[in-house]
Amino acid sequence: MALRFAVLAAFVATASAVAIGYPAPLGAYPAVAKVADYDPNPQYSYSYAVSDALTGDNKSQQESRSGDVVTGSYSLIEPDGSQRVVEYTADPVNGFNAVVHRGAGVVKAVAPVAKFAAPLAHPLYG
Repeated sequence: MALRFAVLAAFVATASAVAIGYPAPLGAYPAVAKVADYDPNPQYSYSYAVSDALTGDNKSQQESRSGDVVTGSYSLIEPDGSQRVVEYTADPVNGFNAVVHRGAGVVKAVAPVAKFAAPLAHPLYG
C-alpha cells in the first residue's frame, strides 16, 4: 500500500511540475555618477577639549592641514596624574613624526580602607 502511495505522490508531483523561467531582461540605463571636484590643496582645522570634574576626564586635541602637511597635538591625563602632550606632524617626505612630552606625576592620596573584625562564629557539629 505504501508503495502505491509513493508512486501516486511521485506521479502527482511530476504532473504538477512547471518550468520556471527567468524574467525578461531590463533595458540598459546609463550609470549615474557624480564627479567630485579634486582639491589639490586641501585645508582644514579643528579642535576640541573636554574638562569633566565629575569623572576627572581632561583631554584636548587640535589638528590642521594645509595641502599634504598635517600638524596637530593632543593631551590627556595619565592614570598616575601626569599630563601627556603629543605634538605631531605628517607629510609625504618625512612621514608621521610625534614628540611626546610628559609632565611630573601627581600622587593622589589613597583613602584608608576600613577594617572590620572577623565574626567569631564557629560551626557547631552535634
